[in-house]
Amino acid sequence: ETPWCSPIKVKHGYANCRTPQGEYYKNVLGTRCDIRCQKGYELHGSQQLICQSSKRWSGKALCKQKRCPTLSMPTNGGFKCLDGAYFGSRCEYYCSPGYQLKGDRIVTCMDNKVWSGRPASCVDTEPPRIQCPSVKEKTAEPNKLTARVFWDTPEGRDTADGILTDVILKGLPPGSHFPEGDHKIQYTVYDRAENKGTCKFLVKVRVRRCVKLNAPDNGYIKCSGDGNNYGATCEFSCIGGYELQGSPARVCQYNLGWSGVEPTCAPMNINVNVRTAAALLDQFYEKRRLLIISTPTAANFFYRMQLGMLQPAQCGLDLRHVTVVELVGVFPAQIGRIGVKLLPPSLALQLRLLLRIPHYNFNIVVMDKHGMDKERYPFPATPAELFALIDNFPLRKEEMKLQAEIGQSCP
Repeated sequence: ETPWCSPIKVKHGYANCRTPQGEYYKNVLGTRCDIRCQKGYELHGSQQLICQSSKRWSGKALCKQKRCPTLSMPTNGGFKCLDGAYFGSRCEYYCSPGYQLKGDRIVTCMDNKVWSGRPASCVDTEPPRIQCPSVKEKTAEPNKLTARVFWDTPEGRDTADGILTDVILKGLPPGSHFPEGDHKIQYTVYDRAENKGTCKFLVKVRVRRCVKLNAPDNGYIKCSGDGNNYGATCEFSCIGGYELQGSPARVCQYNLGWSGVEPTCAPMNINVNVRTAAALLDQFYEKRRLLIISTPTAANFFYRMQLGMLQPAQCGLDLRHVTVVELVGVFPAQIGRIGVKLLPPSLALQLRLLLRIPHYNFNIVVMDKHGMDKERYPFPATPAELFALIDNFPLRKEEMKLQAEIGQSCP
């Protein structure tokens, strides 16, 4: 009787058998069976089994599920698998917030024990976030053309690991004095992956301004600051022979209007019909300097010489705000003259008495704008001497500066 082996059962596989005589039964003595595994399984043990006389097969055969190598965890991410690392398993990669997946999101364990697709990595592609303050508007303080502007330095936030490497400011830092106008401020932050985030805002500095003032005809203007900014002061003065009417100084106010009233320069009008010499001199107070020439007769040699020297120096006299007063003759035949205006004899007499000017010889008295008797000459004085004297008066120094600024001079 032919020995039989027990029928072959290969889990997840099958046996391909041939008998020596081609019997119908596939487990008689001498039967050879080639073992094959299903897709996704691999053979462990003998590839061919033979039915031996001991009624046992010549070896063992097992079909084990194929396995792919364990996936490595991406930095800043992970993966989830349906069936571990076995054949047919699908694994899905994911990334931590702030990171983006690079590579294939889903991989499958294939029959050749390799994962499909490219291994995934998690990269930080999201720029960091930074929020700037809104527009900063500031008005300059009185007398200033700049404004100091403060703000809190904005802080950047990284969406990934929270680490920022650099914050760069473009523009003036907070707490700076900003000039008038619009100034762009920009902050830029970088994260470790060198992504950058930026934000911008404007610093607007406004200077309150009045309309520009002009110098009055026949006068000057001198303004502080920018000339018409809030708090600026403009001072006015007139050229020689003119006197200021209106406000000598005006201030640009917060409501953008000028204080005071508009000044004008009117030709100086001397009233010779006053009763006393003091009242006459009062008209010149703080306005004009006086050069008083006294002579016993119109024919006096010194007197004529003095007039001859002063005639070509008229511009220099005007520049220095000098009015010439002539006292000619001796009582009762004396007269006084200021330009073309004649003084009544009694006023001329009073003037000599008040200023203690001798009647019987030539004399010059120089008086400053405060009515102070500054210098006397018993003989003719050259314009150069007179001008050198006057140019040393304290008030005159200020005038000279003003005149130089507006370019007023004599040819």
